[in-house]
Amino acid sequence: MSREIITSARNPLLKEVRRALAKGALTSDGLCVAETFHLLEEALRSGLETPVVVAAESVRSVVERHIGNLNGVRMMTVADAVYSEVSATESAQGVLALVRPPKWTLEHVMRGQSLVLVLDGVQDPGNAGAMVRAAEAFGASGILWLKGTVSPWNAKTLRSSAGSLFRVPFVDGLDAAMARTALKQRRLDVYTAVPRGGVSVQEADLKRRCALIIGSEGRGVSPEMHGAGLDVHIPTCGVESLNASVAAGILLYEGWRQRTAE
Repeated sequence: MSREIITSARNPLLKEVRRALAKGALTSDGLCVAETFHLLEEALRSGLETPVVVAAESVRSVVERHIGNLNGVRMMTVADAVYSEVSATESAQGVLALVRPPKWTLEHVMRGQSLVLVLDGVQDPGNAGAMVRAAEAFGASGILWLKGTVSPWNAKTLRSSAGSLFRVPFVDGLDAAMARTALKQRRLDVYTAVPRGGVSVQEADLKRRCALIIGSEGRGVSPEMHGAGLDVHIPTCGVESLNASVAAGILLYEGWRQRTAE
């Protein structure tokens, strides 16, 4: 591990970090900005290349203990005031890592006895991240991240995934036509989540290779994706609809339950 000190917020690396955070994108070198101790730990636990760690002076020694003597890591220390100009969180912990994410393909996402989550215009980064975490928890094979959905590299999306974005295969930037073609070619059963109508989640056969489409928080599944499969709803009592991430979690859990039931 090498150590450096940054004294100015105009440092080129910090400017690149701010640009990536502002756009919810990777850096020009293809690295994601993972802020918080938890995401640093998850990146290291996932075995991902983490070439740069930036730490505020007040937590430098704590960050050094997390990194240990890892080879190939540049440890960059900045004054607390400089760090606060870069941070994307209101209650900054004083540490961020630049992490090289895995490169996934459709073959990774739809491998084996596929259970694929399709995010169709999900706008809230907290919801999107929570869905990724549920996908990992309930054994989804991967995620299709359609155009119009919040960026997977939005800072809040990454934080809400709690590190699952480092491990769950996903392909982003697909349009509806490409997604439908990919699902059809691989002969997956497709279910579109709706507030009512179609079949109930208990009636859906999720033991088969399948995909679950979750639409945007406001309008639901897009017209382009709505005709891709069979409508499925979650029976409720007293409310008409559920939060998108809650619905995704229930559908994924039911898929896991059916597949693991004796």
